[in-house]
This record gives sequence, C-alpha cells and structure tokens, in this order.
Amino acid sequence: MNPFDLLTAGDAEPFALKSAALALLLAFGLTQTLGAVYVWTFRGMSYSQGLVHAIVLGSIIACMLMLAIGNSIAAGLGIAGGLAIVRFRTALRDPRDMIFVFAGLGTGIAAGLGAHAAAFCGTALFCLAVWLLTLSEFGSQRRFDGLLRFQLPIGADEAPVMKLLRLHSRFLALVTLREVAQGEAMEHAYQVRLGDPRHRTALVRALEELPGVQDVSLLLQEPTVEI
Repeated sequence: MNPFDLLTAGDAEPFALKSAALALLLAFGLTQTLGAVYVWTFRGMSYSQGLVHAIVLGSIIACMLMLAIGNSIAAGLGIAGGLAIVRFRTALRDPRDMIFVFAGLGTGIAAGLGAHAAAFCGTALFCLAVWLLTLSEFGSQRRFDGLLRFQLPIGADEAPVMKLLRLHSRFLALVTLREVAQGEAMEHAYQVRLGDPRHRTALVRALEELPGVQDVSLLLQEPTVEI
C-alpha cells in the first residue's frame, strides 16, 4: 500500500499531502541556497551559524503556516494573534543579516501559497544580486580609518610628529591626551584616515624612529568589517 494512502485516510486527499510536501521541500531547498550565499559572501567577523540555520528553518515555519491557513480568514487571524504573543528579542546588528532572514521568510511564504515560480525566481534574483554587490564592493568608500596611539616625553617637540602624521594621513584628529609613566610622558591618541592601506606600516616605522616616541600602536577598522 502507498504510504500516502495511510497518511491520508479519511477526508484528506493524497494530492493535498503531496502538494504540502512539495511546498515544504521547495522552501527548504531554496533557503539552503540562500544560506550558502550568505556564507560565501560574508565579510564580517561576528559570524553566526545559528543565523544560517534560522534562515532555513524560518522558511519551513512560514511555509507551514501558509499551508495551515489556506483560504481561511479565521485561521489567518488566529495564527496572527498567536504569533503576536511571542516576543522575539534577538537583535540583528547588521541590516544585511535581517534582509537574509526576511528573504528566507518570503521564500517560505511564497512556497506555502503555491507561488512556486515566484519563490524560485525571487530566490535566484536575490542570490544573483547579493553576489554582484559583493563582487563589485558596491557602496564601499574604501576608507581606512584607525586609532593611532603613542607616548611622547613631557616637553618633547611635537612638530616632527605632527609633520609625519600629516604626511601619511588624509585626516587627523586628536581623541585623547593623558599622562602616563607617573607624569613623565603623555599618551597621544589620534583618529587617522589613510588614503592607502600600504602607508600604515611606513607610518608606524617612521614614528618609532623619531626620538622619544614609544609604544606606537595602530588599531585599524575598515568600514567593511564590523566587530
């Protein structure tokens, strides 16, 4: 006997079960592709495997809810009321992560409503757009900002230091200035913007060669990487 006949005994039809299984499998397969594209194009440092799983699992839940609602307005209102009770407190710091989660939910909803062509084409176009934006680095301003720290003895001439900093940076701003080494030196912290990332090594080495300059450190944070 066909396994579908055992599961659909009664008023249910085998076609309904097959259609539901197809929709769920389609949602699962398409969001697997979404998850893979997210992993391949991820450029940050706070990677979360749980987010990739949420993209895939969220589509299955969305598809299941759409299948359960069907054409029933009462069922839709009941599910909406039930979901309103649940509070999701997980914060997504990166808007890109939120968009991927929303894309997974959209794929599940489209599959659950029977719009299989829309689900497939929408997922394909979304993945293509993400790949092109990542490949072209669209929106990147190519700025290399950093926080430069160094110590200088009290009373030392700062003119050579400032001349060197202006030579290697396009933007320079004093952030903090405090006493260290029991008042024998001052720690300077500058916000610098480098026009070329290759200048960072030359800047640090040139500072270390100046007389009196100690404990030079440069903390860089590119705009494409969020910690």
